[in-house]
Amino acid sequence: MDVVKGILIGLSVAAPVGPIGLLCIQRTMTHGRVIGFISGLGAATADALYGLIAGLGFTAVTHFLLEQQTWIRFIGALFLAYLGIRTFRAKAARIPAQARGGNALTAYLSVLFLTLSNPMTILSFLAVFSSLAISSSSVFLFLSGVFFGSAIWWLFLSGMVGLFRRRLEERYLTIINRLSGLLLLGFALWAVYGLF
Repeated sequence: MDVVKGILIGLSVAAPVGPIGLLCIQRTMTHGRVIGFISGLGAATADALYGLIAGLGFTAVTHFLLEQQTWIRFIGALFLAYLGIRTFRAKAARIPAQARGGNALTAYLSVLFLTLSNPMTILSFLAVFSSLAISSSSVFLFLSGVFFGSAIWWLFLSGMVGLFRRRLEERYLTIINRLSGLLLLGFALWAVYGLF
């Protein structure tokens, strides 16, 4: 039952389309379904890690992350701005990149880092653990559900976007890159504005 709860929480955490979702959509459009899905797995991993910290009650780590959240979020905003500029300048590719070596690893690690740069996620999981009364013995079952629920969403999203990708001409893919880049830059500016 805790796995099912975790899957539902994982789906609900991953589904809203914010900067991470936008980045995964753009990567799916530019590099294909595999890279889009692997990018999403970076977010799923970060959610599970923050859930683990909250679930096992690592109060010192939680306290440190919340204490340093301004710097962590600022670094995350800078990274998001970098990705926005890079996305804006990216040329549309008609052939999906192969998911090997650096491409897949870079896609995964960049989204993992970007998701970890929002330590407020840990507060969400603290609220989830307190409201759902997840016992310490079932934390790992619950968190595996969170990871798989999130992964299911990213698989669905990258699959659906991948279907439409084949029907779009190169000029539309370029427009999508430009709009995605501007939106990511907008999210970065909003994140910096929220710090002050």
